[in-house]
Amino acid sequence: MVQRELRLSGSGGQGLILAGIILAEAALSDGKHVVQSQSYGPEARGGASKAEVIISEKEINYPKVRNCDVLLALTQVACDKYIDSLKKGGSLIIDSSVRNKPNREDIYIYTIPILETAENVLNRPMVANMIALGSLNGLIKVVDKVELEKAVLNRVPKGTETINKAALEEGFKLITRYEGVDNEGQYRPNKINTTEFCQA
Repeated sequence: MVQRELRLSGSGGQGLILAGIILAEAALSDGKHVVQSQSYGPEARGGASKAEVIISEKEINYPKVRNCDVLLALTQVACDKYIDSLKKGGSLIIDSSVRNKPNREDIYIYTIPILETAENVLNRPMVANMIALGSLNGLIKVVDKVELEKAVLNRVPKGTETINKAALEEGFKLITRYEGVDNEGQYRPNKINTTEFCQA
């Protein structure tokens, strides 16, 4: 990895801004150069939101994400809005609630039950952002796992460390269990080495 540009998108209230900050801090601790930014839609909760992170082994010359290598989209609206910004050969990570998958054959699509896992496995919908973070890093391995866990524990509100750490682990488990998906967005358990799909 020389440089990766990542966009984490969804709706306001899903905690993706915090996820972006945590990812950036983990990358800094991992010795990388980092730029992080975020934006909200017109509504604080329910409106569109996105966090952008650039992680590089060298100095970053331009501080904004243009054509991202990785796009995480937790909602259909976010997927539709930002899909054109995902570069050819990039990785699209979408929640299983996103039904209308983009008609692109030049990207890799990973459909992961992030929101469902937060609600039905952990019974805490608000930790979907940590599950998303674990899944994303499990796929692309952009930062050290230990540094990511440290960044989570340093950033989440006091008293929520245990549940957020558990959510991060659930995200990792989803990728361990399902090591890839085909272009139809279906799981293909333990048959694909995802790293070959995620080269920048």
